[in-house]
Amino acid sequence: VQLQASGGGLVQAGGSLRLSCAASGRTFSGYAVGWFRQAPGKEREFVGTSWSDSSTYYADSVKGRFTISRDNAKNTVYLQMNSLKPEDTAVYYCAVGLDYSNTPYSAGQYGYWGQGTQVTVSS
Repeated sequence: VQLQASGGGLVQAGGSLRLSCAASGRTFSGYAVGWFRQAPGKEREFVGTSWSDSSTYYADSVKGRFTISRDNAKNTVYLQMNSLKPEDTAVYYCAVGLDYSNTPYSAGQYGYWGQGTQVTVSS
């Protein structure tokens, strides 16, 4: 499966962006789709995940601000990011992995990764 993340850009603090993760080669059906981010000089960080039934799980740092949704017809998963903060600046990655994992925040649960899209939030 190939994943294509898009939608990143430059936004002011308090603004919004919607990232997309499109899959080719197979559908998201039966798999979790996670979002991670990596800021310069920092380790990759879990953002949230969407399980195959569209239920979601988020990191505390984004809970209430970010929302993951699926469009099965388009085989695309979205990350809606609202109330953005400068500390949200990072390269954002989507990944496909094990559904209903006990450790959805672990990058090791995801076997396929997209190339990343840059999100920059200015203060």
